[in-house]
Parts: sequence; C-alpha cells; structure tokens
Amino acid sequence: MTSNNVLRVSRSVRVASSSDQQQADGRPTNVPPTVTFARRTPSGRYVSYSRDDLDSDFGSGDFDKEYTNYHVHIPPTPDNQPMDPVISAKVEEQYVSNSLFTGGCNSVTRAHLMDKVIESEASHPQMAGAKGSSCAMPGCDSKVMSDERGVDILPCECDFKICAECFSDAVKVGGGICPGCKEPYKTTELEEVVSNAVAGRPLSLPAPHGMSKMERRLSIVRSQKMTRSQTSDWDHNRWLFETKGTYGYGNAIWPTENKVDGGDGGNAQPTELTNKPWRPLTRKLKIPAAVLSPYRLLIFVRMAVLALFLAWRIKHKNEDAVWLWGMSVVCELWFAFSWLLDQLPKLAPVNRAADLAVLKEKFETPTATNPSGKSDLPGVDVFVSTADPEKEPPLVTANTILSILAADYPVEKLACYVSDDGGALLTFEAMAEAASFANIWVPFCRKHGIEPRNPESYFNLKKDPYKNKVRPDFVKDRRRVKREYDEFKVRINGLPDSIRRRSDAYHAREEIKAMKRQREVAGDDLVESVKIPKATWMADGTHWPGTWMNPSSEHTRGDHAGIIQVMLKPPSHEPLFGNNEEGGPLDFTVVDIRLPMLVYVSREKRPGYDHNKKAGAMNALVRASAIMSNGPFILNLDCDHYVYNSQALREGMCFMMDRGGDRICYVQFPQRFEGIDPSDRYANNNTVFFDVNMRALDGLQGPVYVGTGCLFRRIALYGFDPPRSKEHHGSCCSSCFPQKRKTHAAVASEETRTLRMEDSDDDEMAISTFPKKFGNSTFLIDSIPIAELQGRPLADHPAVKNGRAPGLLTAPRDLLDASTVAEAISAISCWYEDKTEWGQRVGWIYGSVTEDVVTGYRMHNRGWKSVYCVTKPDAFRGTAPINLTDRLHQVLRWATGSVEIFFSRNNALLASPRMKILQRIAYLNVGIYPFTSIFLIVYCFLPALSLFTGQFIVQTLNVTFLTYLLIITLTLCMLAVLEIKWSGIELEEWWRNEQFWLIGGTSAHLAAVLQGLLKVIAGIEISFTLTSKSAGDDENDEFADLYIVKWTSLMIPPITIMMVNLIAIAVGFSRTIYSTMPQWSKLLGGVFFSFWVLAHLYPFAKGLMGRRGRTPTIVFVWSGLIAITISLLWVAINPPSGSSSQIGGSFTFP
Repeated sequence: MTSNNVLRVSRSVRVASSSDQQQADGRPTNVPPTVTFARRTPSGRYVSYSRDDLDSDFGSGDFDKEYTNYHVHIPPTPDNQPMDPVISAKVEEQYVSNSLFTGGCNSVTRAHLMDKVIESEASHPQMAGAKGSSCAMPGCDSKVMSDERGVDILPCECDFKICAECFSDAVKVGGGICPGCKEPYKTTELEEVVSNAVAGRPLSLPAPHGMSKMERRLSIVRSQKMTRSQTSDWDHNRWLFETKGTYGYGNAIWPTENKVDGGDGGNAQPTELTNKPWRPLTRKLKIPAAVLSPYRLLIFVRMAVLALFLAWRIKHKNEDAVWLWGMSVVCELWFAFSWLLDQLPKLAPVNRAADLAVLKEKFETPTATNPSGKSDLPGVDVFVSTADPEKEPPLVTANTILSILAADYPVEKLACYVSDDGGALLTFEAMAEAASFANIWVPFCRKHGIEPRNPESYFNLKKDPYKNKVRPDFVKDRRRVKREYDEFKVRINGLPDSIRRRSDAYHAREEIKAMKRQREVAGDDLVESVKIPKATWMADGTHWPGTWMNPSSEHTRGDHAGIIQVMLKPPSHEPLFGNNEEGGPLDFTVVDIRLPMLVYVSREKRPGYDHNKKAGAMNALVRASAIMSNGPFILNLDCDHYVYNSQALREGMCFMMDRGGDRICYVQFPQRFEGIDPSDRYANNNTVFFDVNMRALDGLQGPVYVGTGCLFRRIALYGFDPPRSKEHHGSCCSSCFPQKRKTHAAVASEETRTLRMEDSDDDEMAISTFPKKFGNSTFLIDSIPIAELQGRPLADHPAVKNGRAPGLLTAPRDLLDASTVAEAISAISCWYEDKTEWGQRVGWIYGSVTEDVVTGYRMHNRGWKSVYCVTKPDAFRGTAPINLTDRLHQVLRWATGSVEIFFSRNNALLASPRMKILQRIAYLNVGIYPFTSIFLIVYCFLPALSLFTGQFIVQTLNVTFLTYLLIITLTLCMLAVLEIKWSGIELEEWWRNEQFWLIGGTSAHLAAVLQGLLKVIAGIEISFTLTSKSAGDDENDEFADLYIVKWTSLMIPPITIMMVNLIAIAVGFSRTIYSTMPQWSKLLGGVFFSFWVLAHLYPFAKGLMGRRGRTPTIVFVWSGLIAITISLLWVAINPPSGSSSQIGGSFTFP
C-alpha cells in the first residue's frame, strides 16, 4: 500500500479459558486471527487503532471511502497454526516490559511502546527499553527474539536477524528458505529454535490446554479446600494427585503401593513429617525476672503513692489561694491518669529472635518434598511511596530502590512498586536510571556480601571497607563500582536540567511546525504567532502523560492519567549467571545477575475526586500489585527508608511462617535514623517509643503500625478476620451482659474458617460478594484466595494448623501479559473505589492524617496479632527532620491524627471484644495524649503565678507534702532506670524524651487539639505540608539544618512560658528580699518548679539561638513584646500599693 495506513493480521495466542470452547476430544478450538487497523509512524513503527480511535480519527475523512470495516476468518489449515503458548507469552512479556501503559476514567487504556526510557543506553535484558536488534525484513519494525541474557535468537547460521512472526511467515509461505542466505532452515519449528538457543536452560512449562492462567491458579485453592491442614488430617499425596501435578511438579511423596498406614485409608501423615522434631523459626527472649519483677512492683507502689498523694491534696485545701490550689489539683489528677494509661501497657515487655538457619533449612534445602531445593518462600511485594521530587530528592528514592533490589531474598519472589503520587517525569527517569545502575550494583553486592546495600550509605561508611573481604578482585571491583556510582549521581542530579532542555527543544520544534502549517493554510495573509501548551517530553520524543513542569489541562498534580511502567520485567525462574565474554565491567561469572521486578506506578488523579493522600496511593499499589505479582506479603517503606540489613525480609518471614504465624497481620520493624545530631537535641531518634513502648506492646497483642518498615499479610489488609480469633471479655459490660459460649462444633469450625469477615455468617465468604467490597476487577478478586493460600505457614508438622503443602511455591510464576497490566491500569483509576469498601474496611483506612495507626488498630480490633522484630544490625534506616520547626510540624501532624482518632469510631473505648484490655488502654492513650497539653500549659504557668502572688499550691511546705513529692520523684527515676535496663536505651535518650515531651506538649499538641476540635465542630479540614527529606544548604556541615530558625506560630506558647517564668523568678526574689517578713518556703517552691519548667525547655531555647551570633531578630522582637505585655498586665491586675515593703513607685495602669 502506498498509504501510511495499513492493515495487519494479528495472530491470537490466547488459550481458551472455558470448557465450552473445547472440542469433544478435549483439545481447545483454535481462535481465528482477526484483522485490526494500524498506522505506520514516520519512524516506521506500527501503531494499532482501536474501534474508538477509528471512529474518532477516520469517521469523517477519506479513510471510510478507501477502507471498509470487515472481519477475516482464516481456517486453521496446517500452515496456519497458533504459536506455542510459551513462546508467545515470552514475546508478549517483552512487549509489556517495553511499553508505558496509561489510562483511567473515561479514557482508553493505551500501551505506548518506548524506544528508550532514559537518554543513556539500557544494558540489562530485563530493563524497559533494553536495546534489541530489529528485524531485517523490509517493512517490519519488530524486535528479534532474545534469550534471558538479551542475546539475539537467530534461526540461521548466517545470523540473518528475523523476528518470530517473520520467521513463521518464511516457513509457511517462503518454503522454509532463509531470506538472508537463501538456504533452507535446518530447523523450521520456532520452539526448537528457542530450545537450541537457550542451550538446555529449562523454559516455563506451558499452560494446560483448556485452562486459563487464573483457573490454573485457582485449581490449587479448590484442591486445598479438600485437604486443608488441620492437626492430623493432611494428605500430601492426595493434594498432588488431585491437582494433576500442575503445582509442585516433581515434589511428590509417593505412597507405597497397597499400603494403608494405621487404617486411615491413605490419610495418614508421611513418617518423614510425624517423626521429625519440630524446630521453631522464632523464640521469645524473656526479660530477666531480676529486672522485670521490681519494675512491676514499682509501678504498683507508685500507683498507690499517687492515689494517697492526690487524696491528701484534695483534703488539704489552700485557703489563701483556692484558685491556685484548684488548678494544680485538676492538673495533677489528669497527669496521674495519663501516666497510668502510659504505664499499664508496659507490664509485660518481651524480646524476640528469629532463626535464619532454620528458615533456610525448611524452605531452601533439598528435601523429599522439594528435591531441587528451590526456594519455597512466599512472594513479597515492596511498596515505596513518594509524592514530591523537590522535597523528596530522587537520589534518595533511587538509593532506597537499589537497596531493595539487592536484598537477600529469592529474586523471583521479590517485586518492588514505586508509587509516584506527583506523576513527575523526574521521578520516572530517576527510577529508570536506578534500574540501569542496578545491573552492576546488585551483582556486586551479591558477589562480595556488601552491607549496607544502599550505595550512598555504603560509600560513606567510616569503617574500613576492606575488612573481612577475601576475594582478590574486591579492591578493583569496588573502585569500578564507586566510579560508576559517581557518574550515576551526576546523571540523577542533572535530570531536572536535562528534562527542561529536552522539553524546550521539542517545544521549539513543535512551534515551528505549527507556524509552517498555519502559513500553508493562510497563504500570503498575515500570520499571528502560534501558542501551544508547553509540554514535558520523554526521552523517546513523546509527551509525558503525567504532570508537566508547566501545568496544563490533564497534566497537573491533581489531574493526570494513570501510569504503569514495568522498569524491570519479572526475572526468569532459573539462576542466570554473568558471562565474562560479554565485555562487562566486572566478572560476574559465579554471580546470579537477575534483578527483581520493578514497576513504576502513578495512580490517576482527576478534579472532583478525593484521592485520600498517602492512604489512597497505598491502596492503589495494593490493587495493582495483586493483579501483577500478588505477593502474599507486602512491605511498605517511605522513600527515605532503605534496607540496611539485607536479610531483614527473611527475619520478618520467620515470624509469618512460624507455627501460629497465620494469625499475624504484620511484623513491625523499629525506625532507625541517620543524620541526627550527636546530642539528639529534639529526641528525633524516638528511642523511648521504639525500644520501650513498642517492646512492651509486643507482649500484649502487638505493636502499633507506625507507617513504614512494616511487613503486612495481604489478606489482613483486605479486611479479613484471622483464622482463629479469640474474644477477651474483660470490660465491665461483660459482667452485666454475659456472652454466649460457643459449642464444641462452633469451636471446631472456627479452626477451619478462612477468608471470612466479621459481618459474614457463613464459614467462608461467597466470592460473589467480593465485588461490593473490592471492586469489579475479576483479576483482583481471583487473586485473593491465592494470596491467602500462599501466605500460610508450611505444613511440615502435625502441630501446624491451617498450613500449606511443602513445595507449593517452587513453581515458576506466570509471565506478564498486556491484559494483566491493562487491568492494573483500571484498578488504579480514580473511580475504582466508588461504592466499595476500600479505605473503610479494606486496605489503608481513610479519614485521618495518621492513617497508619488507624489501619493497625482496625486489624487488632478484628483479632489479629502483630509482632515487633528488632534485628542486629538494624533492618531499615531513614532520615528525620533535625530542624526545630520541621520537627514541631511533624509532631503536630501526629498529634492531630490522634485527636481525629479520639473523636471517631476508631476510639479504643469502642473496641471489639477481640482486643485485649491492655491493648485497648494503649490505643486509648494514643488518642488522649494530645489533650495533656491543656493541663501541661496551665501547670507550666502555675510556678510563675505562685511567684507573682507570693502564694503556693499548698498552704505550707510541710513534711507530708515533701515526703510524697520525694517518693513520687524517686519511684519515677527508679522506673526510668529499670526501663533503661530492660530496653537497652541510654539515660540521656530518656532525658531528651522527657524534655521534648514538654516542648511538644506546650506547642504542637495544643495546636493539634485546637485543629481537631475545629474539624469536629466546624468541619474545617486540616492540610499539612510534606516533611522535607532534603539536607541543608551548607554541604560542608552535616548538621547545618539544625541551626536554621524558621519562625512558626507554634513557638509562641513555649517562648511565653519561658519569659513568664524568668520574669516571675526575678519578681519573686525581689519581693522576698525587700519584704519585711520574707516567706522563703513559698519562694523556694515556686523557684524549684520554675527551674523544672525551664530545664525541660532548654533544648527549645538553644534551638532559637541558632548558631552563635546568628540569632534571628524575630526572636528578640517577640521576647521583648511578650516581656513588656506580661509586665503591664501584672501591673494592671495587681497595682503597687506604694508601701515600703513593695518595689517600685505608685504607677497605675491607666
């Protein structure tokens, strides 16, 4: 044809998925090829047209006159047979990995084939945009088939490059003659060509005829329901026989012929399992009784002393200053209540340890059920969230991605999803650069056992990098990788300018083209200047479908299409070792060079939709990952939290795969931070929370979810109940309204129920109800029972309840196809969650700025347990704001979320009976602690009021008051010492936490209470800015950001408290010294408590000073204004009498 518009015949390679499509002999009917419209671009690439495209583009043009719409049905003759499913699946996966998928609400899902993703060349065969040879046939722009290393597969010895379709045409139409050398092909079967090219490397087994991908997966679940592991009822042979060996191929424990063991009719356990001693994957490390027993005793002693002290305070009223006494007693009652809420959940702290050797023995060692020794560990999907490349530098995110890709976990079981909620091309290309650099970084880490596997952190280590390195080529390899990483950083840091220059160049070209077209139309008439939207352009010369640098319609942060790009396609099932002959920079001949799957995701955003911030982005990742990889476990990390311990995933999996692990909803790892100043001025490390409170909660129902560094069970996120939930009736209501006891049959059925929700009365929920809860994606709904099954512990012992068969997860995963990614695009659209339970019961919960705490609370409320996993070395490390203003805003966001929780149905007072009593108290404290700020601010002003008035909170400083005060203070200090003993923190860290408790309580917490009340009463929504992860401007000073003073209104209350107390001390001393009858006891009481307040506010005052000689003027201005205002107010309230016993003259306020 002379026109660029052509017709191409596309062969259908899909296998029929329903039984009515099969012939009587069991063979599937061949689906006839269909004709689709396509056009050829100026570059020679064919672009297919959908029916909508044809109607819109050619509905009124000459196209209708030249071409008519028709279908061609070609009979399945011997020369027209569909391609082998294995080959076609690999071809389609290569197409999928090189395509950018976009779509969303009221738009067609499109796959844009990317010539290149980044400016530099992609070398790894798994990477999107990897350079492959083009077919040498005239008019064909397809890529030549390649093996797992990216090497071309060529069917003729003359090395004529030909794609799979053209080879099939040459065999069928051209008589099997090579178009290059004109000699006959030695092998005319494409399958044999591929098999010879891979030199014996096994390919994935083809799909069983007549069974779709999802049906093949669900066949496991159907058979599993008949052979569920319940104490001694498991039968591995029956399981494998009923699934016809589709999964667990070659892993059977075959029964002895005509042998019935124990008269169970073939249902007996194999003797290899029953006689094998049980080896747990984890163990509890109890706190020594010499520390824990005195600790508990002191808690009850202090409770008793507080009760006696408060009773004494209420009885002994200060008649001289009743108002002062009343305020102090109310505050002290609240402080006692708040301390009780904080202290009671700490009665049973525990430590835990995982045994990685046992994990390897059970899941990765050749056994009778797993002869090949392939990993039987479940898959893990890692989520990394980012939103703004300006506040979250792409280099930081890229380093996090690299540490995940290099994690010590089976490559084929690991997938990483990056959520870019800003839809920025800068983040997209930075991730592509990271995928390219991973080609050398990940094998280098595996070869030399590098720790940590974040390149920025590794190359900045202050210890000797050559210690314990035995390979002679380590020095050479390290220098080469360091040089490559420096170049990688230059490319990442230069991306903003590169994208801007590229976009400017393409925009200038488009303007010139538009001017030419306008002149052609206008002729000699005067032509006005043409203005076209300034787009952001990708490396392949096409528009970026996300947010443009110059926002335009459908290309802004809140209005853009959904985007999915498979940066690194799923790895092959077999190890792929490097080849030194390829001319690579390093010798990886003994290293597996495969990389985990890496996917870029930017969910669709449109005006008028509530996108629910981070929680909405995480739920979009949950759906997309369920469709594409469906790992039964999910690890979520912030973009600045990287994998510091490469075996952290294995340690977390020990808890999930241990006996009873099916009742664990998540494993929370502690947050550890880098870049904190040595003195930790503002308690950024939060060691008291992570090493004291979280360990204590681990002894109850489990730690709270803190937003990052958490390994989730997928079905727990879906809102399902645990398999064996218990109710804890310890409230006062249970005594008045006794609960009905369950019968023995009900308890037995409780053991076998899976995939059930609290509002479902059936033993197992009907899948027909799933669309109302999870949406209308059949891919997503079908993946739910698979994730539940694959997430079960290994049934390698009769004591394991609700387990799965050994060897179940050793089969290769399915290859990606275009329909799967297109379904994922639909699942991340802005309308998908309408009329579903996403954000209400399913996934991350909406409605709070602290969605993490609410999400964890909902799981605990359904009866799930969580576990706290402290590893050596740390599992993950991240960054924290060391600037005072940023730290206060961070605390403000947390406290506001707690106030929202208190005024919502997530209040622990409304918890279900499945939550333990002490766990409820802990969650109640989460919602109540910000309200302590009201009483704390009042109490901080009481010493000043005492000094101003010459009165005190008690009538006199008698022995009883001082004794109570001494005992309360000593017990607090002794409890602190014992907490330090069993938690491992330092005394300085405990003191810094106490100081910032008062700083935050008098500033951010009070503002949080006010904002929360405004939201509840007036419905005023609260917006927060993203915490900046970028460093200060001074590159020579690591802690330059610590000394930057950014004024915020949150600083006014602490400054006021400091100034009032300082003035009050001066006034109190002056009055006492010049008084005829000085009352030193009241002065000492007021001064002591004023100094207590000022000592806690010392870090705040130091932060206001900035660097020496660089104190901002605003600090002096506010201090002066506050001091003058306080002085004038006091003179107005209590004017001087003019007596000789008072200071000053007879000035009165006008």
